[in-house]
Amino acid sequence: MTPIGLYIHVPFCVKKCGYCDFYSVVGDDNLMDAYTAAVCEKIGHYKDKITADTLYFGGGTPSVLGGKRVAMIINAARDMLTADAEITVEANPADNLDDFFIRCCDAGVNRLSLGLQSANDNELELLTRRHNRNDVVTAVNLARKNGIDNISLDLMLGTEAQTKESLIRSVDFCADMGASHVSAYMLKIEEGTPFATRKFATPLADDDAVAELYLLAVDRLAEKGYAQYEISNFAKSGAYSRHNLKYWNCDEYIGIGPSAHSFFKGKRFYYDRDINGFICGMDAVLDCDGGDFEEYVMLRLRLCDGLRRDLVISRFKNGNELYDKVLSRTEKLALAGFLTVNKEKIALTPKGFLVSNSVICELV
Repeated sequence: MTPIGLYIHVPFCVKKCGYCDFYSVVGDDNLMDAYTAAVCEKIGHYKDKITADTLYFGGGTPSVLGGKRVAMIINAARDMLTADAEITVEANPADNLDDFFIRCCDAGVNRLSLGLQSANDNELELLTRRHNRNDVVTAVNLARKNGIDNISLDLMLGTEAQTKESLIRSVDFCADMGASHVSAYMLKIEEGTPFATRKFATPLADDDAVAELYLLAVDRLAEKGYAQYEISNFAKSGAYSRHNLKYWNCDEYIGIGPSAHSFFKGKRFYYDRDINGFICGMDAVLDCDGGDFEEYVMLRLRLCDGLRRDLVISRFKNGNELYDKVLSRTEKLALAGFLTVNKEKIALTPKGFLVSNSVICELV
């Protein structure tokens, strides 16, 4: 049985950040207890059906759920987890994390993702974050004290008041804290979020300015020893996110929780954004078939490793023909500096990542 990924969406937050479009609600103890029981029940449906070598708690804010409930969910999945499973929890540095880390570590959590976003307190305030720089220092030290050494920090690019100098400070802070992994995302204003109607005191960076910040982050992270392996992800040697690589390799995973998505046995399905419906036992909704060549190309080209002929051949019956069809469309894009190309691999450059959607559309 080939191991797959297991994702748990924790839909609870103390308050919603102004830019966030992920599904979350404010939860009390009764609601979070009922949610935990529902997750454990759903996990039970896959008993003896899957083996998982990654388990990822995302959100929302998993640290709001508390270490006791996270441990209950891990224990419910214990029999399907491999001995070397990567178990990741996301946390907000503003939360009281003492008990959370103790319980999580005891349950087997071995990777932490912290929402830093910026190491500059003025930028954090403008992002409506609950934490400050010192909270991140405290959280990282506390995680290490409890045995969690594999730590990822999130950064946000193109935020209000961000400058090249302040971005460099944030990148350097990640390195100084000894983070093994950094995720650097460009701020995108989604409809329906508070930021969509907000009048910013300092205008947000335009596309060209954000592109400069992104390329600066790529270069600075490389100087600090972080190798880029995906559009927004950088890691020290051996510290790639094994769970997220499943998404980009078009591998199978099961998502549990309201708004969680899955790809399993060639089908994509999801749970509605409805905490009460999830608790009451609603079933996942079938979305579409998944895993075809076009989708595989779109996902693999997010990776620096790119689209590889050998992997295409091993996955698709007419792999050589499919690869050559994409290869035949690359010449102009390569000359423009968006791609590196040879007969065996097609990959986006950092410049290409900035316009990845357009480049991928040209190829598929």
